[in-house]
Amino acid sequence: MLGSVLLAASRSDSIRRVVSAAPVTRPVVDRYIAGERLDQAMTTIRSLTDQGLEVTVDHLGEDVTDRTEALRARDAYLALTEALGAEGLGKHAEMSVKLSAFGQALPGGDDIAYANVLPVVEAAAEAGTTVTLDMEDHTTIDSTLAILAKLREHFPATGAVLQSCLYRTEDDCRALAGEGSRVRLVKGAYKEPASVALQDKREVDLAYVRCLRILMAGKGYPMVASHDPRMVAVARELARRFDRKPDEYEFQMLYGIRGAEQRRLAAEGHRMRVYVPYGTDWYGYFMRRLAERPANLLFFLRSLTTRN
Repeated sequence: MLGSVLLAASRSDSIRRVVSAAPVTRPVVDRYIAGERLDQAMTTIRSLTDQGLEVTVDHLGEDVTDRTEALRARDAYLALTEALGAEGLGKHAEMSVKLSAFGQALPGGDDIAYANVLPVVEAAAEAGTTVTLDMEDHTTIDSTLAILAKLREHFPATGAVLQSCLYRTEDDCRALAGEGSRVRLVKGAYKEPASVALQDKREVDLAYVRCLRILMAGKGYPMVASHDPRMVAVARELARRFDRKPDEYEFQMLYGIRGAEQRRLAAEGHRMRVYVPYGTDWYGYFMRRLAERPANLLFFLRSLTTRN
């Protein structure tokens, strides 16, 4: 119930203004956001890669409402790609993009988003890295997968994200489990109606296991995005069962959450990738992190109380 309220708040402009203006918000946001500027993000990226971790970098922004904003998102990612390439980080750092930041919701949005993301994918390839298309709410899935298919015609390493909470996802996993296909599996961080998504946490968890089994049994490259120790254990067992080598799958976790576990998995020889967001448009991302785990919300509220 509380999670649903927070997810609704993540798209409220009035609540955005209140939370963003609160003096106590910034220190808590800094736990999950690697700064507002590119140079701050690069410092975090270097620190993580020096610890043997991989990263995927997200320049925060979504639900763009005009072409100028979409072009700014494109240019921010081109600057990020240039910075990664200049420091030789392409082998350890990829990028995650939300197509709604590239104009997907505008009239003619599929063409606009594709035109804006294509030069980013091209630049990423030049820098020796790649891009994963983040998945947003269920209304964007068909559009995102269609753009993914076009990008993969020339850039087959372009990654996809699937959400186990949705009824359709097992079929999508089967469709995307082919040779060379990179798929990040998440539980889902958007408020979705019962007509398209499971509402019970246990059912979402069971669906995650079913989807992960499909991906591990396939010929693609599964990216196991979960902080849940049970899912990490399941992934390790499935990798063993399907005889996957350590470089044939990876774990992914968010910046600021379970850092010790991230380092432990990396030390054991697993490929461990940290999702590193940065930028000024942090509100929606921040609220979804609070909604996902009660511990995140308690951390935020405790900080509010302490500061007051």
